Amino acid sequence: MAVYGYHRTSTKEQHLDRGITAIKEFCEKNGLELAKIFTDQQTGKNFDRPRYTVMKEDVLRENDVLIIKEFDRLGRNKQASLKELRELQEKGVKVVFLDIPTSWLLATGNVENRPIMEMINNILIEVYSTIAQQEVERKESRQAEGIQAMKDRGEWEKYGRPTVELPENFLETVKRWRGGELKAVEAMAILDMKPATFYRKVKELGL
Repeated sequence: MAVYGYHRTSTKEQHLDRGITAIKEFCEKNGLELAKIFTDQQTGKNFDRPRYTVMKEDVLRENDVLIIKEFDRLGRNKQASLKELRELQEKGVKVVFLDIPTSWLLATGNVENRPIMEMINNILIEVYSTIAQQEVERKESRQAEGIQAMKDRGEWEKYGRPTVELPENFLETVKRWRGGELKAVEAMAILDMKPATFYRKVKELGL
């Protein structure tokens, strides 16, 4: 059995320190030898993340323990996150969320009534995944309202219009990528855009 950590922030401007520190302190407190912490600084809306992919596909093995500070650090897309969690569990990986104490109890096997504890754990995961999804939806709603307000004030031409013409399916494709339906490389292929242009336009439009 090996113990690993995973932490994610949405942007490079956000610091990884807090999550890394929390994982290390938890391991020290519980006498766990931490092998490695994998980190990504990318959106939580999909799992097109380099370090997460390496960790899941090449590192984690049956009976390994994966520690994550909070559920939304795994992901913010509810269905995609629950799917990833199921795949990790089916692989025999024990996933521990520090904000869901029951996940640690189940990982240690130190429970008297496991079926009830699993039921409670599943309910908590459902609640936390729903909250994470709602936060994404609120952010998207605020962005849409902000763009509409700029259009209503006649400012969209000055601030919001791209400097180059975008493909007609740009917004739809980005939405599918953000929703986890497409990987970034797939979205770029559909739009026939280079990575630098793709990410720049996404950032400019606040998508």
